[in-house]
Amino acid sequence: MKVLVINCGSSSLKYQLIDSDTKQALAVGLCERIGLEIGCLKHTPAGRDKTVIDARMDNHEVAVSMVIAALTDKEHGVIEDLSEIQAVGHRVVHGGEKFASSTIITNEVIDAIEECNDLAPLHNPANLIGIRACKSLMKDVPMVAVFDTAFHQTIPDKAYLYALPMEYYEKYKIRKYGFHGTSHSYVSERMAEFCGLDINNSKIIVCHLGNGASISAVMNGKSIDTSMGFTPLSGLVMGTRSGDIDPSIIEFIAKKENKNLDEIMHLLNKESGIQGMSQVSSDFRDINKAMDEGNEKARIAFDVFVYRVVKYIGGFIASMNGVDAIAFTAGVGENDPKVRYDVCQYLKFMGITIDEEANKLRGEEVMLSTPDSKVKVAVIPTNEELTIARETVSLLK
Repeated sequence: MKVLVINCGSSSLKYQLIDSDTKQALAVGLCERIGLEIGCLKHTPAGRDKTVIDARMDNHEVAVSMVIAALTDKEHGVIEDLSEIQAVGHRVVHGGEKFASSTIITNEVIDAIEECNDLAPLHNPANLIGIRACKSLMKDVPMVAVFDTAFHQTIPDKAYLYALPMEYYEKYKIRKYGFHGTSHSYVSERMAEFCGLDINNSKIIVCHLGNGASISAVMNGKSIDTSMGFTPLSGLVMGTRSGDIDPSIIEFIAKKENKNLDEIMHLLNKESGIQGMSQVSSDFRDINKAMDEGNEKARIAFDVFVYRVVKYIGGFIASMNGVDAIAFTAGVGENDPKVRYDVCQYLKFMGITIDEEANKLRGEEVMLSTPDSKVKVAVIPTNEELTIARETVSLLK
């Protein structure tokens, strides 16, 4: 089955056309600057050069039309016509407590996703725009919503509830939801397979480390805790997000700097984290370069990031009463040997030993731990699009 996977942002649309039988992406692409004066579609068929098309895209429906045109183009297309697309899988960021698994999209499902908009105001409305655009252009093609939060719906109440008056949970569903669920699901399953573990009798920690970063504790194939919370702001230090802070800091800065709540939230989401601490960049390649040049703020930001990762790993090992394997994934986890090495150095007391030659590899699936290591450690490149395609096919079959 050929599945079109759509990941819609407010002004962008990422896509992959995946053959679910071979698990291969036939084409990948990105529409940028939707709604602006000049837009851009970048389309790369498997094994061929990238095609870049500059064109105005007034809305997401126009963008989806351009994607279909690119996929069916005689020169750089990969299918003959639209009828070859047998299903569409949509990434939806927030399903709240309504969705503990992926679901076939109906009008009722669209309404339920819309009810979660206030939980993810930057993401869910954009996801819905993509769904509606695809439904308008591909009326007879079945569509599935795959939720970032669904994998973490197995977290128990002792882990997902905040110590607030219970009425706020009962009225507004304020609780830990967790994100990056499709990545944590795929990586934990693949890690078990790669290490020869029984997923139903395993304790795996997944470190999804990128510009957005989260860690999950996956016990017997189920998420029992994760670092992100009610929103993606909590947990680890990230590219521009602060991660966990004392809530009173918000009031303190607001009074000292005469900032309103929107300005403070922008500060915590867009001006903090690695970028805010280092005053260099949110990109770890720039941070590593700055450290090599002796930049002390870059070193501090790097060390704080690693330390927070280690604290969460340690806490989740305690919550699972042990660990069999630790997986690194996403942009930083897959490509930054120093992050991986420094994290594992903290964990030497557990009998973790790392093959330093293997750790030099970037972006490849590789076992990092030595044969005598008490805990298996590996890099497992994430594949969220394949997970969405797989979920889509599974539901429709």
